[in-house]
Amino acid sequence: MKRIKFFNVALLLILLSGCASTKKIETMRPEPDDATPLIYDNETSFIDLPVTIKLKDIENQTNKTLTGLIYEDNNIDDDDYTVKVWKTGNITLQNVNGKIQTVLPLKASVNYRYGLGKLLTDTREINLNGVVTVSSSIKMSNWKVNSTTELKSLDWTESPTVTIAGKSLPITYLINPAIKLFRSKIEKNIDGAIDKSMDFKSNVLDALEKICTPSEMSAEYESWLRIVPVELYATDAVLQKDAVNMEMGLKCYIETLVGKKPESRFDRNKIALKPVAKMPDKITANIVAVSTFKDASKIMTKNFQGQEFGSGSKKVTVQNVNLWHKDGKMVIALDLLGSVTGTIYLAGFPQYNESTKEIFFDQLDYAIDTKSKLVRAANWLASGYILKKIQESCRYSIKPNLEEGKQNILKYMKNYSPMPGVFVNGTMSEIGFKKMQLTNKAIIAFLTIDGKVDIKVDGLK
Repeated sequence: MKRIKFFNVALLLILLSGCASTKKIETMRPEPDDATPLIYDNETSFIDLPVTIKLKDIENQTNKTLTGLIYEDNNIDDDDYTVKVWKTGNITLQNVNGKIQTVLPLKASVNYRYGLGKLLTDTREINLNGVVTVSSSIKMSNWKVNSTTELKSLDWTESPTVTIAGKSLPITYLINPAIKLFRSKIEKNIDGAIDKSMDFKSNVLDALEKICTPSEMSAEYESWLRIVPVELYATDAVLQKDAVNMEMGLKCYIETLVGKKPESRFDRNKIALKPVAKMPDKITANIVAVSTFKDASKIMTKNFQGQEFGSGSKKVTVQNVNLWHKDGKMVIALDLLGSVTGTIYLAGFPQYNESTKEIFFDQLDYAIDTKSKLVRAANWLASGYILKKIQESCRYSIKPNLEEGKQNILKYMKNYSPMPGVFVNGTMSEIGFKKMQLTNKAIIAFLTIDGKVDIKVDGLK
């Protein structure tokens, strides 16, 4: 009986001593700051936009503009002529020595008044069928390509005739000098048709409005990308081979925001097109990798799984990690279990490792109140050695975020078509790190990227 009592007492002492070796600390929690504003990047970016417009598209649009009766002058009193000109077939355009050569099949009806005075007069109807060839030089001005057209030749498909007594009589020798009557009218009409077909202001602004509508980068992180145009540049249009080429460039702000969907800051009435001689041939843009504290905490908690920290028989394991912002630093709360139970708080500055694409925390130390409690409760846990071991697990990779950002950009560079007949293609370089910023919700890594974009207009409706 005495032996049983002694055993029970010994067991009780062992249990009590075991309980005494597990110490609970109660530390004061550093409250988070509201690290606003939510607009993070305000540096200008530049997007180069080379534009190629196929002559075939200009031709198609010109044919849509000029149909049937293309000119009419019914006033005979000003010059003794009335003129009607019809287009009789499709206009064709081609590049001849850097100018647009336009071939226009037409027929014309000219009523000519002749005689002496106002009483002894008569009129004759002159019928013309032929092909007009004109040459147009082009230049960029105020959102559109303007053409200056000059008539080069008029080849008759049949001899010009005049109707006398109901019969058609050829009068080629008489009518050729009279071409000057409607030469300027034809030139003016073809100019107008080409200019109208190449007036792309509305197309450019429609495309810009789509680009500048805030787009969701990540639903999980509630991150948005907003482009705010500042200025739009353009070089002179140049006719090369079978297309009109020009360089456009957009100077803009690329803002990265977290939270609800932001409003668009695009105002089409304030976009001015500025002429320039040369344009940089690349994109210089800023993107962002957003790591919410919740997401980062999950990753870091996994880093601590299966690890023990301590010395000798005194050890602890980290059960859970939480992150928030305080006074420009990150607070890392570690829930401990083992020789010491409770929560300790570390504070440090987030940094970025370019080679490993990892965010880690520099100058990591125990929060002041945490350290004082640890000194009293478990001095061994406050040692620099254990802190260093813990710090090794206080890191996480943002490679998935970078890849997500890259894929979001690339989808606009692989035959992206913002509207029928307009195609965008491009390439991009590796992403480079720029800076880090803390918000009330996330760690924001700002990154830069270079690339090239090419826009082709082919099959415009």
